Amino acid sequence: MEIYDHIVVGAGSAGCAVAARLSEDPARRVLLVEAGGGDRVLASRAPAGFSELIDSARDWGYLTEPEPGLDGRRIPEPRGRLLGGCSAMNAMLWIRGSHLDYDGWDLPGWSWEEVLPTFLRMEDHLLRDDAHGHGGPMRVRRLRDPDPVARAFVESSAAAGIARTEDLSGPDLDGVSLAPTTTSGGRRWSTVRGYLDGARRRPNLTVVTGALVHRVVIEGGRAVGVELERRGTVRRVGARREVILSAGAFNTPHLLQLSGVGDAEHLRDIGVEPLVDNPAVGAHLQEHPFTFCNYELREPWLGLSDAARPQHVLRWLLTGRGKLASNVAEALAHVRTLPDLPAPDMQLVHAPVFFWENGKAEHPRPAFAIAQSYWTPASRGTVRAVSRDPRRLPAVQLNLLTERADLEAMVRGIRLTREIVAQGPLADMVSVEITPGPDVRTGEELERWVRRTCLNTYHPAGTARMGEPGEGVLDARLRVHGVAGLRVADASALPRITRANTNAPAILVGERCADFVREDERAGAAVRAPQLVAGA
Repeated sequence: MEIYDHIVVGAGSAGCAVAARLSEDPARRVLLVEAGGGDRVLASRAPAGFSELIDSARDWGYLTEPEPGLDGRRIPEPRGRLLGGCSAMNAMLWIRGSHLDYDGWDLPGWSWEEVLPTFLRMEDHLLRDDAHGHGGPMRVRRLRDPDPVARAFVESSAAAGIARTEDLSGPDLDGVSLAPTTTSGGRRWSTVRGYLDGARRRPNLTVVTGALVHRVVIEGGRAVGVELERRGTVRRVGARREVILSAGAFNTPHLLQLSGVGDAEHLRDIGVEPLVDNPAVGAHLQEHPFTFCNYELREPWLGLSDAARPQHVLRWLLTGRGKLASNVAEALAHVRTLPDLPAPDMQLVHAPVFFWENGKAEHPRPAFAIAQSYWTPASRGTVRAVSRDPRRLPAVQLNLLTERADLEAMVRGIRLTREIVAQGPLADMVSVEITPGPDVRTGEELERWVRRTCLNTYHPAGTARMGEPGEGVLDARLRVHGVAGLRVADASALPRITRANTNAPAILVGERCADFVREDERAGAAVRAPQLVAGA
């Protein structure tokens, strides 16, 4: 049996960071396991192509259970199944979140003041000041060739009273600007580029793709390895020190459940022996609801409607410039939909192209979209294994808009979007509102439309959250309650979802996890007695 010091499960946003940082010590043998394949595909490298990855072989293909708040619809929840994970198939927005997010968790080591040095270490930011990092692994740039329609969105937002800002990444989020993006030279800059490319040259780091982890092997209250399948062969790999789950907000709780960590009654129902009874595993799922207002453009404006033409593809291949270099979500406005809120509760995302059905739908004429992503939802969902078979995806229930306050916020966001479009340069560029459409005006009509069309922002979080035993799955150092030698490092660890696109917070968790591993080993605290036991 192969034995490593550390096994990291999932080479996504956080997993690449964890593995790269731990492997900086040449005395550690680190194994990074990824279920998917490589990221050497045009749709990942060319920023504008990311929607082509959705519902492809590089997407886990999650579809929620019928959503009670969305007229019973089942909606897709794309998750990256390739090196880089969702950092290799997202819209490349770099937002850290509000200081209220981190301070509000009230966890030792996670206040804004405490996480800021890690953010600075992560970044190579376009803004050259003390509030941003320089020389870090994650490059943050603005697009070199933003579309004129995106610039018009910024101007119209300012005309509507939204303050211009140079920095949207936090902790002060208010304002409108062209988007900060994880792109460089017109190409996507995922965690593969930032962390893994350099680290893979180290002899003490092994990266295995196409390997599905079945479970974490837990013996005597300690994680001692994983069981994985590759090319039809199931084998066990050992871990001398720790196993770290970085499989994402759906796959991490699923693996915990298959490993015997979760609600004991549920585990017995699916034929898994409960080792640690913790109903918080797979609970508390949070996601940002997402709606889309689309507008048809007057001539001569084209937006990105012709981005797939050969001349644009050739220009990108030769120079890294042009329409294929667009991250699509080219401009952002962070707004408060109620005046007395302590921080923005919504992100308005401008795309100079018609965007519907996760980018799969088409419109016959040039158009642009402004999407509403609600940052502080009250609704909560679940992730639950449906079988002991690791090849069967768990059941995901987002429960979007089951709290009325969330629905009301979405309506406010649409009304604000219409105010922006009605003035400034956008007012002269628009010929007609496509969605929701001119006939959807009253509050009741908008609510019905939102329930019929609302999707998610691809930001699931909180399903293995930090918190006290019973309320959470992890302690503040990302250790799984009740199991020694097992940690979680991904967005599932967030106690509450951030006012942010979750890529930067997920990488933060990965960086912090590597810090905690090293610090705890120095303190002799890596091995702990179990705190929870399986229910009788």
